[in-house]
Amino acid sequence: MSAHKYLFTSESVGEGHPDKVCDQISDTVLDDVLRQDPYGRVACETYVTMGLLIVGGEITTTGYVDVHNLTRNLLKEIGYIHPRYGFDYHTCAIINTIHSQSPDIAQGVNAGGAGDQGFMIGFACRETEELMPLPIMLAHKLVRRLAQVRREGLLKYLGPDCKSQVSVEYHDGRPKKVDSCVLACQHTEDILDSTKERITKKARQELIDIIAKPVLKEYLTKDTKYYVNETGKFVIGGPQSDTGMTGRKIVVDTYGGTAAPGGGAFSGKDPTKVDRSAAYMARYIAKNIVASGLADKCLIHMAYVIGRADPLAIMVDTFGTGKISETAFVKLIRQNFELTPQGMIKSLDLLRPIYRKTACYGHFGRTEPEFSWEATDKAQELKKQAKRL
Repeated sequence: MSAHKYLFTSESVGEGHPDKVCDQISDTVLDDVLRQDPYGRVACETYVTMGLLIVGGEITTTGYVDVHNLTRNLLKEIGYIHPRYGFDYHTCAIINTIHSQSPDIAQGVNAGGAGDQGFMIGFACRETEELMPLPIMLAHKLVRRLAQVRREGLLKYLGPDCKSQVSVEYHDGRPKKVDSCVLACQHTEDILDSTKERITKKARQELIDIIAKPVLKEYLTKDTKYYVNETGKFVIGGPQSDTGMTGRKIVVDTYGGTAAPGGGAFSGKDPTKVDRSAAYMARYIAKNIVASGLADKCLIHMAYVIGRADPLAIMVDTFGTGKISETAFVKLIRQNFELTPQGMIKSLDLLRPIYRKTACYGHFGRTEPEFSWEATDKAQELKKQAKRL
């Protein structure tokens, strides 16, 4: 019998993409509040367009955030340091419209309840060593590689804005090879051909050889297709070419479309907001279940309501790979994981200023020490307890 084959595609965007600029600013503001006041309340949103950046939202804190300097320093670090990139940290206008958190919300949160209603998703699978879907991990690694190459000056013509996309061919549900790779890389005019309408063949091949191949190498074949700056050129990028807003890349931030992203964005929200903390907890649960060997694939779905601490509902789907019933999984989860906002904050140590790092390259599948929800410290205990169910 021939294998069932299909293609699955995920994308990622780099730190200079307008939406990711906004995510990073919102999370940098959050980190600055938590650094001064771990119990500060933050719901920070950012909007950027050509020459203008607006930071707004609700913040209640005993600290003080210098939004203008914080934002300019971040834009400089991202790489918007010259007008040739269409956005310049020196000269862009910054408007601060932040106000305090609504007292109607605060009265429920202060009592230990969730900061909002909604549903949150966690997912894990055995496709990669990070227990993440392969397409999104490859897409993230491509834009991370682009940033590394740009910062090290290996390709001096690269600008801050970029995107990647990877289509993986699956056989009977298992990833086998990369069918195609898409790179969209902002660049200076140095690498345009004589028509000034396309990048040179030399530059295109450099991007394939220096960016794509080192990342995708074990999944490449002679038939892998490359699409590099397919409009021809990408000189005008960043906020000059497109507006950006916090929270518009929730599929990029989560599982690349392999699993649902949940109902709300993460960036700019302190962990009393279950959009963030419960999504991290759901990933922690799913990853530990898969790491325990009790399932090869696991999706966790939890729902909360504003003002109440415990989740309204928990659902587990192991896609037919579970070694115990899904009802038994729910019992294990309730026995081993803290699911109230205060419990999740404490068990995952979420009042640290760790969130700027999450705003690029995905919130999941990361190995840095800040990402406590990526630990698999519960796996052995889950496996042990499952034998008694």
